[in-house]
Amino acid sequence: MKRASGIILPISSLPSPHGIGTLGEAAYEFVDFLADAKQSWWQILPVGPTSYGDSPYQSPSAFAGNPYFVDLDLLVADGLLEKDEVEGISWGEDPARVDYALLYEMRPKLLRKAAKRGLSRDAAEVKEFREANSTWLEDYALFMSIKEHFGMVAWNEWPDEDARLRKPEALKRYASELKDDIDYYIYVQYLFFKQWEALRAYAHAKGVKILGDMPIYVAMDSADVWANPQCFQLDEKNVPYEVAGVPPDYFSADGQLWGNPLYDYDAMEKDGFAWWIQRVAGAGRLYDALRIDHFRGFESYWAVPYGEKTARNGHWVKGPGMKLVGLLKEQFPDITFIAEDLGYPTPGVRQLLLDSGFPGMKVLEFAFDSRDGGSDYMPHCHIWNCVCYTGTHDNPPLIAWKHEAAPEDVAMACDYLGIKSDEDFVWGFIRGGMSSIANLFVAQMQDYLELGSESRMNIPGVLGGNWQWRLLPGQASPELVQRLAAMTHLYGRDGK
Repeated sequence: MKRASGIILPISSLPSPHGIGTLGEAAYEFVDFLADAKQSWWQILPVGPTSYGDSPYQSPSAFAGNPYFVDLDLLVADGLLEKDEVEGISWGEDPARVDYALLYEMRPKLLRKAAKRGLSRDAAEVKEFREANSTWLEDYALFMSIKEHFGMVAWNEWPDEDARLRKPEALKRYASELKDDIDYYIYVQYLFFKQWEALRAYAHAKGVKILGDMPIYVAMDSADVWANPQCFQLDEKNVPYEVAGVPPDYFSADGQLWGNPLYDYDAMEKDGFAWWIQRVAGAGRLYDALRIDHFRGFESYWAVPYGEKTARNGHWVKGPGMKLVGLLKEQFPDITFIAEDLGYPTPGVRQLLLDSGFPGMKVLEFAFDSRDGGSDYMPHCHIWNCVCYTGTHDNPPLIAWKHEAAPEDVAMACDYLGIKSDEDFVWGFIRGGMSSIANLFVAQMQDYLELGSESRMNIPGVLGGNWQWRLLPGQASPELVQRLAAMTHLYGRDGK
């Protein structure tokens, strides 16, 4: 990875008149903004369908695209929707926030109309799409169709045990009874990937690459677990023995109980980690680089007995290490991997990162935490093979951090970064990151706009109110383009 910089902006945060960011006009305009501002990377959050809690990190599929991101105006232009069908719907009162309840109620109605009109017209292309994605698409469409049939409850609560346990006769019966729904879910994926591939090609033509995010775990309520129970630590009824989380620390006395099923790495190793290879191959269709969330879980992971209310009573279990990491690196030489190694890595995690050769992460908001008594997140401690961030989607924007952090931490940051005034606070951090030796520097779009806590994307461990912030039309101004382009060039991150 050559010296460069980029911006974090989730697809959902793009402007649009239809309630949530999409793969339409505003996405192309943001690519133009990035190119004009000399940015080489657009970092996004996972683009899979969202479910309960609206988190992109708890998706019903590790392979599918989010139906909400299918652009409605492009469907109008393609003759799949009428203009008045799209314009006659209210998508919420606040264009700066996503109203997921409205999307959940209204978006499928429009997409079903589009599918009804397009399935026969596009039959040949859809057939080709189905064949090219057969390793996951049929299972996903059947899973979602049965899930909808049972009122969208989690699959391990479906009243038909034969469906839960994937008995062949049950699957055959539902595939017949729910054929129209299955065709609908497949067609929406066809639309998503058609729009995605066009956008990605445009970005590449502009010199912009896509940096995606891959959660290490998948959701229990997902087609991935339902269709591949042999890959997970489940009993004969497909109930987990233990689930994922992280242990207590000074941020959380109870730790974090994520609840994701744990992988059966011994079983996966027997077929050469085929599911992981398929998963990363799917990500390679979407992204040019891949940030592996919770990378330390490959070295060892925190296993919590199923049914526990907190993560306190978990224990560490050895992960697959370089057996899997090395295989992925070998199988996908064209994907740039980035390891999310935040927190307090053990010597084993540090060694795995070193052995992998992947760049780790350095977050500037963590650099000035006085509880550490000095941090290798500080720019003078960076190495070239790392990615420097002002903060991630889980951190407050810099203006919010300024008000939330301990005063002595803010004072240390100002002294270190040479910040002399409130007006220079955010750009002082950006200068610190831009001037770092790190090959890649990435900041949240909220920081370039100098926004506060109202624009925070996610507060970990808090259910509700997250994943909602959106960019407003005109906020990515020509003045910002000029200032950012000049700084990017000054610190040698424009590739020239």
